[in-house]
Amino acid sequence: MTRRFALRPRSLNGLILLGFVAVATPLLLGTINAAVEMRDLSLASERLVTNGVAATQYTQAIVRQVASLERTARLYQILRRPSLLEAFQQNRQLLNETLDGLEGLPGDPDRAAVIASIRNTAGAIETGLASPQPRVLADALRQFTPLARDAGRLSTLASRQTDRELRELRAATERTRERILWQSAALVPVTIGLMLAFTLFVGRPIRQIDRAIEAIGHGRINEPVSVKGPADLQALGRQLEWLRVRLGEIEDERNRFLRHMSHELKTPLANLREGNELLLEGAVGALNEEQREVAAIMRDNSVRLQRLIENLLSYSEWQAKRGGLDLTELNLPALVSAAVEPYRLPIAARHLQFERQVDDVSFRGDLAKLRLVVDNLISNAVKFSPDGGTIVVRGRRDGDDVLIEVADNGPGVPVAERQRIFEAFYQGTTPHGGLLRGTGIGLSVVHEFVQAHGGRVELVDGEFPGAHFRVRLPALSVNPTGAR
Repeated sequence: MTRRFALRPRSLNGLILLGFVAVATPLLLGTINAAVEMRDLSLASERLVTNGVAATQYTQAIVRQVASLERTARLYQILRRPSLLEAFQQNRQLLNETLDGLEGLPGDPDRAAVIASIRNTAGAIETGLASPQPRVLADALRQFTPLARDAGRLSTLASRQTDRELRELRAATERTRERILWQSAALVPVTIGLMLAFTLFVGRPIRQIDRAIEAIGHGRINEPVSVKGPADLQALGRQLEWLRVRLGEIEDERNRFLRHMSHELKTPLANLREGNELLLEGAVGALNEEQREVAAIMRDNSVRLQRLIENLLSYSEWQAKRGGLDLTELNLPALVSAAVEPYRLPIAARHLQFERQVDDVSFRGDLAKLRLVVDNLISNAVKFSPDGGTIVVRGRRDGDDVLIEVADNGPGVPVAERQRIFEAFYQGTTPHGGLLRGTGIGLSVVHEFVQAHGGRVELVDGEFPGAHFRVRLPALSVNPTGAR
C-alpha cells in the first residue's frame, strides 16, 4: 500500500506530466505499430516490383537466347563452320547464366523443373551438333521445339508468380488496414478513458478547493475543508482550513461582542424609555405641546433603537446556534397585527397609506422569529417610503405554502445591490428618512429565520414601484432547522 502511494506524483505539475504521458503512450504505440505495418507493406511492395521486373527480364532474355541458339544451330547444320559451333557454345553459356539468375529469385515451385529441363535440352542439342552423323544432328535440331515451349512456360510461370504475390500483397494490405482501424478504434476509448480518469483525478481536488472557497465566501464556515490529491493542492487545502478556522474564531468574537454590547445597551435604554414614559404621563409635571412633541420623538427613536438591539441579539443568538425554533400554531392576521402595531405612530406622522390584505390562515411556526421577520420587512418599508406613500401588506395561502408580502412605493433596491441585501451588516446606498441609521442586519435576520422554517424570501419585480418582498413559508414545517 505504501509503495503504491509512493508512485503517485507529489505535485500538480507532476500529475499533469504523468497524465500527458499516460494519454500519449497508447497513441504513440499505435503510431509506431502503424508505421511498422506500413514499412512491412512498403518492403513487400518493393520486393514484388523488384522480383517481378527481374523475372520478366530473365524470361525475356531466355526467350531471346533460345531463339539465338536455334539460329546458330541451323546455320551450323548448313555451313558446318566450327566458329558457329563455338558461337552456339557461348550462347549456351549465357543461357545457363541467365537460368542461374532466374533460379536465384523466389518463385513458383514448378520453375526449377522447367529450368532443369531447359538445361538438359540445351545440353542434348549441343551434343547432337558435335556429332558427325546427319541423323543425330537432325534429331538435335528437333529439340528446339520443346526448348522454346519451356522458355514460354518460364514466362507464364513468372507472370503467374507476379499475379499471386500481388494478390497476397493486396490481402496483406487489407488485413493491415483492418488491423490499424481496429487498433485505432480500441485506442480512442482507451485514450478518452485515460483523459477522463486524469481529468477527474486532477479535477477532484480543484473542485474541493472551489467548493471550500465558495462555502467560505457564503459564510458557511462550519464545513471542514479537506482536499485530497497532490501535495501542493493539499497544502492549499490546509491553508483554506486554517482560514476557515480563523474566520470562525473571528465570527465567534464578533457575536460575543454583539451579545455583550446589546445586553449592555438594553439596561440604559430601558431606563431612558421608562423616564420618557414618565415625562409623557406627567409624573414630574404637565408638559406643554412642544415638550410633549419632543418627548414623543424621543420615545419613537428609543423604540427604534430597542428594535435594532433586539435584531442584534436575535442575529448573534442565531449565529451562535443557541436558539432553536419553538413551533406553535399561529394565526396570520394576528401575527401581522402584532408586527404592525409599533409602527402606527410613524405611519400616521408621515401620512403613509397602509393597506392590509391578509387572509385568515393558520399555520405552524416560531412566533417570536416570524414576528421579527414581518417587523423588519415593515420597518424597511416605513424607512424607505416617501411621506404620503403607500405600504401594502398581504398574506394568503398558496397550496402547501403561506405567502407574506410587504411592498412600498419608495426608490426600490438597485440592481447592483440585490445580490447582497440579505448579507449581514450590508447597508445599501439608497437614502432613507430618519435620524437613526440601521445596522444592516434586518434583512439578514429575515433571510436566516425564513430559511430556518424551510422557506425562502425573494425580491419581486413589476407589481410595485418600490421594494416588494415575498416570504414563502411551508404551512406545516417538517423537521425545520433547529426545531425543538
